[in-house]
Amino acid sequence: MNMFAIEPQYFSPVQLSITAAKQVSKLKVALYSHDTMGLGHTRRNLLIAQALKQLNASTLLITGASQSAQFQFPEGVDCLTLPSLHKTGDGTYQAKTLELSLAQLIELRSKAIKAALKVFKPDVFIVDNVAWGAEGELKRSLKHLKKKGHCQIILGLRDILDEPEVSKAQWHSRNYDEAIESFFDAVWVYGDKRIFNPIKEYEFKAEVSKKLRFLGYFDQRARLELPENKANYQLPKKPFILCQVGGGQDGYKLAESFVKAQLPEGKQGILITGPFMPALELAHLKREVAKRSDMELLTFVSEPTRLLSRAERVIAMGGYNTVGEVLSFEKPLLVVPRVKPRLEQLIRAERMAKLSLLDMLHPDDLSPETLSQWLAKELGCPKIHGYYRFSALEQICYELKQLIREKEFTYAAA
Repeated sequence: MNMFAIEPQYFSPVQLSITAAKQVSKLKVALYSHDTMGLGHTRRNLLIAQALKQLNASTLLITGASQSAQFQFPEGVDCLTLPSLHKTGDGTYQAKTLELSLAQLIELRSKAIKAALKVFKPDVFIVDNVAWGAEGELKRSLKHLKKKGHCQIILGLRDILDEPEVSKAQWHSRNYDEAIESFFDAVWVYGDKRIFNPIKEYEFKAEVSKKLRFLGYFDQRARLELPENKANYQLPKKPFILCQVGGGQDGYKLAESFVKAQLPEGKQGILITGPFMPALELAHLKREVAKRSDMELLTFVSEPTRLLSRAERVIAMGGYNTVGEVLSFEKPLLVVPRVKPRLEQLIRAERMAKLSLLDMLHPDDLSPETLSQWLAKELGCPKIHGYYRFSALEQICYELKQLIREKEFTYAAA
């Protein structure tokens, strides 16, 4: 395994003292994610909200995922769910449910977001991945918050956006530099630059780079600290292999290959299809699973980390959140990445496979036989913690304290 010595962390462990003040209040944080494909953005923001409990924050999630209400929310967190967008196969957007044009839906969402922020009056607004929001829906809100002047605005980026030439072209055509220079106080990258360095790969301008901080990946074992939901599943008594296909809308081929694969003797298979898998595809998978005594199908699990923590090994697509979950638990992982409409998942899988953090199978090579071959291999668990940075949760709390240190808030006791 290609191993690095862990980087020294650049933040001080000393807790910031809070001085007495005549009037103190809770820190108010708003988190935005547009959520058009899968549930990774929502899970990431829930994990951030969970970490913000250390700051005694009052947190508002603004999300486009209608399934958000089914998640277990940490104390002090509530949610505004926007009418849903749907991303088509060519990467464009349309209304998912409502009989509205895209322009009408964006108008509705944009006004709802601004109205919520005007009433909530956040001290911090963290935007997930898309500086202007989906189809520019945050422009009104960013201008409003900047005019009021009391809110710190932060852009949070996953480790990899897309292949460099595509990302650079999109970054330029969508004027993200202008958004960051004019409205954002900081840019956080949730990744380890030794695996992928967007400053270098995407040739960010100096004005953007000086606002950028690498926080490390999320240690998603922290989600085990959430109060346990009433699970819609029972852990099998046999050792089991877990297959996850994200939201499921484009995960059918991987799911079908898994339910037809040969499992090692004495092992159980568990497939989570995701809530967005088309009904006909889901019905076919259920028929296939019914033929087997060693396979179980779950459509949606609001908190899969308890399953993941017990799985012997995992097969999954290559979304940021899914890969981060599995690596957090140091499980053997086979990634079958999505390659359309963007190459983000393929790049992540290739980079991490070279570092022996996971195995990768290109979707063109996917079949029940290739999965069976991987399942038959003897595999050890990757050693990740201590070599790569999984410090995002701690860093977020530190960075926020630095950004708002001149204000008075009632923080949770250390």
